[in-house]
Amino acid sequence: MEWLTNMNRAIDYIEKNLCGKIDYEKTAREACCSVYHFQRMFTFMTNITLSEYVRRRKMTLAAFDLQTSNIKILDLALNYGYESPEAFTRAFQSVHGMPPTAARKVGADIKAFPRISFQLTVKGASEMKYKIVEKKAFQVYGIEEIFDTRDGEHLKDIPDFWTEKLKNGEYEKLLKSAGFPSTVNAVCGYRDCEGTCFPYMLCVLKTPLSDTQGYTVVDVPEATWAVFVNDPHNMEDTPKAVQELNARVYTDWLPTANYDLIDGYDFEMYYSIDGRCYEEVWCRVTPKKEK
Repeated sequence: MEWLTNMNRAIDYIEKNLCGKIDYEKTAREACCSVYHFQRMFTFMTNITLSEYVRRRKMTLAAFDLQTSNIKILDLALNYGYESPEAFTRAFQSVHGMPPTAARKVGADIKAFPRISFQLTVKGASEMKYKIVEKKAFQVYGIEEIFDTRDGEHLKDIPDFWTEKLKNGEYEKLLKSAGFPSTVNAVCGYRDCEGTCFPYMLCVLKTPLSDTQGYTVVDVPEATWAVFVNDPHNMEDTPKAVQELNARVYTDWLPTANYDLIDGYDFEMYYSIDGRCYEEVWCRVTPKKEK
């Protein structure tokens, strides 16, 4: 399948360039998507970040080099794209639990992480609720910050962003600025930009009642959307439920869908009814072209 072919082509690029620095933008181009979407897909499908996979593969090969040659640590660090022996040593120890010098000893307990290969698997029957929606252009506005996908930094920074806005009252102020009650407790959106960075926004729909002063306003173009929804759950289970829903979009739906994702805009919508919560994930899509 084309989608799996693209993902494996990206892995081919990574494997060919483990000696040196990996260009994440080139990696994503091999997968025919943005850096943001590629890193999300990779993490959801493998349960590790792209940067961690690259580090593990580099250190696997570096350990083989140490045990089969007399190469100097400085040369080894440069070979694998590290600017100093100290940085290389920290990476090596984080993977193998020992410094490079100790790995040369006979009987050293070295870890080996194999190359990843993406394949289509048939799993147990678990329904996935979704619908295809045609939506005219609209606007959202809210609190936006830029986050970086390198080393999985956004996985920690975005929850911290949420926590800060909830605690300081900015989130509640944003909801009140909409000028009308809504069943949606929160909406967050992603927009692609160049490189490994992307804008992330806590937002609400802009209407004639909205007070947008001091907020970022974003135009969302007319598009076809795939809308996914999860089952109701307790509020404390929300972070896990949202992650699982996003993961299923990439691992269960996308590989066999008759649609391709379009880079640029994704939304997560959070609802609360009678003390129970559920979420929707909105992704822009386009029908696959017939070969």
